[in-house]
This record gives sequence, structure tokens and C-alpha cells, in this order.
Amino acid sequence: MKKVVLITGASSGMGKSTANILHAKGYSVYGAARRIEEMDDLKEKGMNVVSLDLTNDESIQYAVNSILEKEGRIDILINNAGYGSYGSVEDVSLHEARRQFEVNLFGMARLTQLVLPSMRRQHYGRIVNISSMGGKIYTPFGAWYHATKHAVEGWSDCLRLEVKEFGIDVVVVEPGGIKTPWGNIAAENLEKTSGNGAYSAFARKAAKTIKETYNGNQLTDVDVLGKTIAKAATDRKPKTRYVKGYMAKPTIAIRKWFGDRIFDKVILSQLK
Repeated sequence: MKKVVLITGASSGMGKSTANILHAKGYSVYGAARRIEEMDDLKEKGMNVVSLDLTNDESIQYAVNSILEKEGRIDILINNAGYGSYGSVEDVSLHEARRQFEVNLFGMARLTQLVLPSMRRQHYGRIVNISSMGGKIYTPFGAWYHATKHAVEGWSDCLRLEVKEFGIDVVVVEPGGIKTPWGNIAAENLEKTSGNGAYSAFARKAAKTIKETYNGNQLTDVDVLGKTIAKAATDRKPKTRYVKGYMAKPTIAIRKWFGDRIFDKVILSQLK
């Protein structure tokens, strides 16, 4: 019997790559995203697609219930959907800050709540939460994004302990710099939000650095992360965390071993 996989954010990037990899391995894949038309290629390959808006509880319930009605279970949940909206703490509206938490944490949490009962009944399940190296570090103008990812890290650790007795594994994936539109979108948001006013000079330097990084040749190909996420979802004895992607391991290590003051200097030196 094919294991059933639900992947959020499957309309592009790491989510779409993971969907293709797991489908090729013989899993029954359900790709979920707001832009359902962006998943037509998945449907053409024989995968299932479902509309999902993580800021809408009715949409979340419908997505899960439609899969359970058809399949009777969800074996693997990959919480991949998320975004980053950059700007200074003073400039970013609390409405936008709350939306980042709705998408990056609360929507993921609600989806997980709805999937857990079927996993507990079958005494098997795998929940893979896509965090970021940003869940272990920090950068200027990314306060709300980093806050959501730091929250994902702690939330996942607590969940892992709670569901262990039911045969359910909780795994965190921490990507580094990946070849996706994420960086350019974040830079554009930063310029729009803080490109004028008190933080303008610093914000424009930061946006320029982000664009140069994401338009360069150093970033990790998205399929490398797709393979890592697929591995996290299918390893018989998974690690609690998988770190992969440009600068992820060294950046996390600098923060961990050298402390905040040295890390501050390293980050600020990249923005001169």
C-alpha cells in the first residue's frame, strides 16, 4: 500500500521538487497550495492537488478532510509553505507580522492538529517541518521572519516529545541559501517597507546584498533540498534535524560556537 504524503507549498521551489521526488519513489503525493493552477504539471504526472490557504481554517479543514475521505489516512505531512517579508521592526505593520505567523506557524500548527488523529490511530506518522537556518540565526530587517522560524524550531521540539509514544516522528529541515525567488522577493519587500525614512541607508545596503547573493552562482540548487526533504520524510530512523544549503552549516556554527557579539560583527560586515 502506497504511503500518502501531503506537501504544502507544492506550487514551486522545494515543495514542488519534493513532490516530484516522492512521486517517483512510488508515494501517493498530494500537493497543496493557494495557486492550484501552478500545480498542473504535478497533476499531469499523476499526482493529486488540493487548494490550501493556510490563513483560512475552512480551507485547511477541507484540504485534510478531502484527503482522509479518499485515502483514509495521511502518513507523511511536509509543512513546507512559508514566506519572509522583510523590513525594520518599526516599519513592518503588525497586520503583516501577524500574517507571517499565520502562514509560517499557526497554519502549519492547525494542519498538524488535524492530521495527528489519523497518525495516532495507525501508530505511524512522519511530520517534516521546513524551518530555515534563519531559525537558528538572525539578520537585520528579518525580525518577523526569524521570529516565525525560531518558533517553528521550538514548537517542533515540543511536538516531537509529545507524539513519540504514538510512533510519530517529527523532523526539522533547515535550508540555507537556495535558488528560488525568495531572496529577490524579500529584498523588494525590504526596499518597499524601509527603503525610505530613518532606516533607508541601512535597508538599501541590506537589500543590495540580498539581491547580489540570490542573483549569483553560489546558491544551492532547489533539487538538492528536495532530496534532503524527501530523505527526512522517508529515512527509517530520521535525524531530528537536517541542515542543507549554501552557508547553512557554517553560519549556524558561527552563532553557536562564537556567540552573539562575534556573530553580530560577521553579519554587519557583510552589509557595509
